[in-house]
Amino acid sequence: MLWAQQGMGSATKVQPRTSTKAAASIPTPRIDLRDVARQWGIVAPNFYGGVTAKRHILEMTGNGVGLADVDNDGNLDIVLVNGARFDSASRPSVLYTNRGNGKFTASSLPTTGWAQGVCAGDIDRDGYTDLLITAYGGNQLLRNTRGLFRAAPFPATPGAFHTGCAFLDYDRDGDLDVFVSSYVAFSLPDVLRAARIPPCNWLGLDVFCGPRGFATGANHLFRNEGNGRFSIATGVALPGLHYGLAAAAADFDNDGWPDIYVACDSTPSVLYRNNRDGTFTDVAVPAGVAYGENGEEQGGMGVAAADYDNDGRLDILRTNFIDETATTLYRNLGDWFFSDETVHAGMGVHTRYVSWGAAWVDLDQDGYKDLIAANGHIYPELKSGYTMPPMLYYNLRNGAFRSVDLNLPPACSRGLATGDLDNDGSPEIVIINHNGPPSVLKNFGQRGNWLRVKAAAGAVITVHAGGIAQTAVVSSGGSYLSQSDFRQHFGLGAALVATRIEVLWPDGSKSSLENQPANREAVFTAP
Repeated sequence: MLWAQQGMGSATKVQPRTSTKAAASIPTPRIDLRDVARQWGIVAPNFYGGVTAKRHILEMTGNGVGLADVDNDGNLDIVLVNGARFDSASRPSVLYTNRGNGKFTASSLPTTGWAQGVCAGDIDRDGYTDLLITAYGGNQLLRNTRGLFRAAPFPATPGAFHTGCAFLDYDRDGDLDVFVSSYVAFSLPDVLRAARIPPCNWLGLDVFCGPRGFATGANHLFRNEGNGRFSIATGVALPGLHYGLAAAAADFDNDGWPDIYVACDSTPSVLYRNNRDGTFTDVAVPAGVAYGENGEEQGGMGVAAADYDNDGRLDILRTNFIDETATTLYRNLGDWFFSDETVHAGMGVHTRYVSWGAAWVDLDQDGYKDLIAANGHIYPELKSGYTMPPMLYYNLRNGAFRSVDLNLPPACSRGLATGDLDNDGSPEIVIINHNGPPSVLKNFGQRGNWLRVKAAAGAVITVHAGGIAQTAVVSSGGSYLSQSDFRQHFGLGAALVATRIEVLWPDGSKSSLENQPANREAVFTAP
């Protein structure tokens, strides 16, 4: 991140090159996203940090959003995370329970303090989705009892500035563990002294200082000891090296064991390879996913993992700070090696955005995933340029993307999650807007047939239809401190039948269905 820093020199800008692939003659379909948040009654404003000015980096990070069916009624509910301000008490996070037909009921969740993000998983195997809310000063575990949440004990990590999280069964014992990334390290007295710290300078503007100058935080892995009880595990901790933000858990080498990617700010990003013995090794540098294309550290914010080119391997998309490419795209070539395709795929065109939450979503349902990212600056003192519109990269089905103007109003956005809130077969996009009401983008544009697949966490799903094979993983976390729908959505284009659906379970067993009609949900139960 090209921050205002204490003792930091100037940084070299990445110069994007023209992509020949992006000039392909594939037409862009009619993409029509409209904000229906107010129409559906989803209006609770976000609460986090100063509105017109910020004195400390703690006020900058903002919050994530979670989508999960918490009461098992078949409708996707919404969790909007809230935090605190220096001059007032914190506000609880908000649960919007989905009553169907565009009707939602708001209630408060038992969260406190400087809450950051949310991830979801059934930690006690009772069939209900539980939540972890990350926070500066103490993470908050919310146990779900038939749709009602209560705070539950969770290991303390005093002073930790935890940000992203992801549930995963890293040791394959059948219980979901959780990984939590950490940003900068400081004590509360340091924060309270922020007003007396000489400001840093960014483009001639006096602003709060960026992460450099602070100690880095330590990532934590918490092991599920059974029945939802957690302990701090060893094997994943790199204190003093990284400013970690978003985290995503996924099997990047197709060996059946979940790995972890962490988007890091102003330091190399991290790719933890699961060693299958309870430990992890950071392989980001040799794998090619630690730096930008020119070997520079970038201001990594969010992460989205998906198979964008339908080759059966999960690729990585990281969002970045202004004066860098807003997104960095790493294509998975196998054998723990990734190629930086940012420029050649046409994603190097934007450098004037600060990008945060991102998700792969097939908007026209042609069988190839598109990329949408939420944007917003960190310095409200800027006035002009603080708010930014979301951006879309349309998948041209040849490894390249086309940037598409969505004609949506600008906002200062952070978390982003996707899921089919009204069960019409087309996922909505929910965005947290920093100190403003959320956005719920519904797709009224051109789209093909679809199939939705429901399976347990860790399942790898492959859908064969229309002559292509699409792969997706049921995973927790990702985007920017956010949780998307566990149900996996597949566009089928003109195909009316999925010839085969295959599910590979974490224990190595397999399930399948043949000749499934389009435009419905297929449900798989773990063996």
